[in-house]
Amino acid sequence: MGRKIGSERLGDLYRPGKKVRRRREWRGVKDTLYDYSRWLHTMGVLGKFMLNKNNVKAFFRYRWMLNYLAVPMMVDRHTAGLRGNQLRIAHTEYDLVVEDIAKLMANMFRADKNTGNDEEFSKKLVILDENEMSHLLCGFPNLIGVGREIPAVYVSVLLQQDAVCPYIDVAQEYGLSGDVCPMPEAEVGVSIDDDYPIFGACAIQCNTTCDGSLMGNGVIARRLEGEHGIPCFQLAAPIRHTEEGVQEYAAQEIRNAIKFIEDCTGETWDWDAYFACAKRFNAETRERMEWLDLSTTEYPQVIGANLALYTETVYMAIGGKVPAFLEADKKITRLDMLSLVSTKMISEDDPEQAIYDMAHLYENMIMRNRTHGGYKVLLDDLWRFCEQFHADMVILWEHMSCKALDGMHGLFEEQAREHGIRLIWAVHDLMDPRVVPRASLRQDVNRYMRSVLREEPLDPSLEEIDDAASW
Repeated sequence: MGRKIGSERLGDLYRPGKKVRRRREWRGVKDTLYDYSRWLHTMGVLGKFMLNKNNVKAFFRYRWMLNYLAVPMMVDRHTAGLRGNQLRIAHTEYDLVVEDIAKLMANMFRADKNTGNDEEFSKKLVILDENEMSHLLCGFPNLIGVGREIPAVYVSVLLQQDAVCPYIDVAQEYGLSGDVCPMPEAEVGVSIDDDYPIFGACAIQCNTTCDGSLMGNGVIARRLEGEHGIPCFQLAAPIRHTEEGVQEYAAQEIRNAIKFIEDCTGETWDWDAYFACAKRFNAETRERMEWLDLSTTEYPQVIGANLALYTETVYMAIGGKVPAFLEADKKITRLDMLSLVSTKMISEDDPEQAIYDMAHLYENMIMRNRTHGGYKVLLDDLWRFCEQFHADMVILWEHMSCKALDGMHGLFEEQAREHGIRLIWAVHDLMDPRVVPRASLRQDVNRYMRSVLREEPLDPSLEEIDDAASW
């Protein structure tokens, strides 16, 4: 982007204090027409979604649904400045993500007691945590795993940066500490505010990332079980997940969770269904390993937030269940891109080994595999990745409320000097932009680029953007 590479000043497209841009970005005839066709596709998905009466009722029932008016703008923001293959990769990813989230919400609202109230369909739904792998549902072809926190909390803040601030305030008014990670605090706030759809035969919760998550699970489980009569299972994956001695315990937790779902739903675990998903999951992993190989060369491909978001969806929420995502992965491979997750193959034919493989996945969920497991996965692996991909700079996101990792600040700096790696600290507070706004994140990076590297931006119009009320 920027005039030096033949693009318009993207910052000029923003309208101060407004929710939308002045106009669409001009990318040349071919790319502009392609981008516009994908915008029409997104609008078509949203239009079809709103033709369902359950979804219309949900739009007026749940406060967080208002954020979904910004779906087209979010896609625009994540494709800003892209041309050619990168633009097509981004839309390939977002087309599927938008469709998948629409399907997830349609299922929720069909079963929800406040909207569709389809009691028979509700018995086929199993509630999962936002940060939890979905592989436990791969062996239950008649059941659907639903992460109700995903559309209410996680996707909401992708659409509108201050989307969950009201729920954070509700949780603190209830008595939760103000220095807890805003993500689980927001999830609790939605529950306290009675703003989750009510459905499901049972719920599987997992000790995902931190004490804040455990706190949140406790509050949410109390409401699910005590008020809605939905039984909850606490899947306790080992914290020291790299140690061999904990793997039998981890596998037993998977067996217990499967038995719990069977008891609550009357369904029986189906190994054939599971292994069909495992084969697709492994095929997706092979695509990603090829992307990794491409970026260890002297001509690395571009990586970024778009592919990371898409891969989180494939790795955790899809888990091999939807063939369309594998087809998209193959298309992305043809266009050459990269993502840094999911490189372990899982068993496709051995039930006993498959249990241990599932345990490994639940131990290595996104946000968990680097915050738990000890010194090796947190520090040593970072420098290993830098060496593998010939990286000479790392941007570390210092989450103010993540106290365990904040305590490692000095070690990161010390070892970065030892390895000759430039280190940029970008302070943030995850889902609460009132504490650290997006402008401050940009300033952290810009300040380092100017003061240390003596570099100037290609597109200065993007340095100071009034984005407090946008997206």
